[in-house]
Amino acid sequence: MTETAPLAKGTRPALLEHCTPRRPTSPPRPRTLATLLQGLLRTARPRQWVKNVLVVAAPAAAGRLLAPHALAQLVLAFALFTACAAAVYLINDARDVEADRAHPAKRHRPVAAGQVPVPVAYAVGGALAVLAPLLAAWLTSPPVAALLAAYIGMQLAYCTVLKHVLVVDLAIVTTGFMMRAAAGGLALGIPLSRWFLITTGFGALFMVAAKRYSEAVQMAGTAGATRALLTEYTTGYLRFVWQLAAGVAVLGYCLWALEDGNGPHTGLLPWRQLSVVAFVLAILRYAVFADRGTAGEPEDVVLRDRALALIALTWLAIYGLAVAKW
Repeated sequence: MTETAPLAKGTRPALLEHCTPRRPTSPPRPRTLATLLQGLLRTARPRQWVKNVLVVAAPAAAGRLLAPHALAQLVLAFALFTACAAAVYLINDARDVEADRAHPAKRHRPVAAGQVPVPVAYAVGGALAVLAPLLAAWLTSPPVAALLAAYIGMQLAYCTVLKHVLVVDLAIVTTGFMMRAAAGGLALGIPLSRWFLITTGFGALFMVAAKRYSEAVQMAGTAGATRALLTEYTTGYLRFVWQLAAGVAVLGYCLWALEDGNGPHTGLLPWRQLSVVAFVLAILRYAVFADRGTAGEPEDVVLRDRALALIALTWLAIYGLAVAKW
């Protein structure tokens, strides 16, 4: 029998070396200014800037996109709302850094990954939250500045408290979409119709509830580690909410399209009524992803699905003809 040589004093078996748990290392710090700036840009969620296109919704519905100085005001409103949203994303990611590190996808966010230090995220987010409303008051109008300030206040309250309140969290996120749509109307002094508000509000609630439903399905059993409130919802309830919201959004849009007060159409075809077909198809197409539980990132669904993109472009074309009364 071969004898085993005794271990030298102070040495450890190789097996124990591999079994000894290592202390968790802190996230790496950014090495260069370029890396930090890149991380800040990623935290601002460029792919979600598409939501801010809603600022053109009210002017488009009123047929005012080609009015003098309208485009410049809308571009400015878009930029200011993007800055406000970036401020909220930065502060939110700084607050939720530990929860994001437990999420399979969110752990790659710059703040959670250590590319952007938490104090820097707070500082840049706070600066944007202050500067955006001030610039709006100077460059646009007091109502737009007040709306942006209210949006930031509401979203910060959501980040700290309201996102933990059942149902209120859905209402807050939905209201954020409606504020984007209202900003364009305020920038150009356009009154918002009841059908516009109903369709925009419930369309936003449809997407928000579908997002929550998808998160609940994908994170089944571990949802509490990433979004505590998901444990309070049931998938059946969230499914009910997005189905109800989709139905009301379609109803509101149909009432707008068929409203007698708009007068008879003057073109070759009833473009307003025909736009209903494309709108309903878009809702039904998006509902496919909601039903599968893969609508967790709405911007990905809208930008990556070719069929949905084609339907959306068709709706935009018909809607444009309806508003222009060609």
